[in-house]
Amino acid sequence: MSRLPVTKTPKVYVGGAFIRSESGRTFPLNDAAGEFFANIPQCTRKDLRNAVEAAAKAGPGWAKRTPYNRGQIIYRLGEMIEARRGDMTDALAVGGASKAAAAKEIDATIDRLIYYAGWADKYEQVLGNVNPVASPHFNFTVTEPTGIVGVLAPDAAPLLALVSLIAPAITCGNTVVAVVAEQAPYPAIVLGEMLATSDLPGGVVNLLTGWRKELVPTLATHTHLRAISGVAGADERKAIKLGAADSVKRVHLRKAEEAIDWFADAEQSVYAIRDLVEFKTTWHPIGA
Repeated sequence: MSRLPVTKTPKVYVGGAFIRSESGRTFPLNDAAGEFFANIPQCTRKDLRNAVEAAAKAGPGWAKRTPYNRGQIIYRLGEMIEARRGDMTDALAVGGASKAAAAKEIDATIDRLIYYAGWADKYEQVLGNVNPVASPHFNFTVTEPTGIVGVLAPDAAPLLALVSLIAPAITCGNTVVAVVAEQAPYPAIVLGEMLATSDLPGGVVNLLTGWRKELVPTLATHTHLRAISGVAGADERKAIKLGAADSVKRVHLRKAEEAIDWFADAEQSVYAIRDLVEFKTTWHPIGA
């Protein structure tokens, strides 16, 4: 009797655990040849709210880590992707990427993580400041994490774009709830497996698969989310801006209609970190 292979049951990574959708719903994912590959969890608004709760629990501990330690952990994640390059190549191939294209995207993803790992203990010196004031005070500005950041990843470059949006957020001590690429979710599934075996605490990064039309309205209006970053279409941008206004969220969105070169050096910058921090100014009296 011939042996039947045991295929993987994809699950999403939320709160440091692998879960199925709360509703039990899935949607089929076909490979590049059009053949059925796997059933992907179709996450619901309840899953998103659960992910926000997990991010809220992980937030204080992650923010209190030293910048140097956060840099070590993000660097370690780059090591994990390097070590499982073959698995990630296969994951990208499901979406139609050639081996050469997959290798290019994996290289860029690792390099992006190393880049932000290097900034972890340096961005404060660049973004913070000592301010001259016309009074007997020592006035200085320091940064603080914004809190929970909602991320909307595009279908193009499903691994690199996702990591490019997540990395600056967690570098400065935020936690993330990410809605991954709708048409190419499998690389994010595999990324979740790497997050689970890295040193990143559970709940710092939470990945959700499913239909954006179901998840975006809740992402926009959830009061515990303090910022939204990513790529969105015209209708999504309108819904997000209206929803974000009620809870005064920061919104940093790219237009889905415009081509974005995620491989360009311009897609990595300390200013991506600046977009996701709060600035606190302190006045300290000096003299008699």
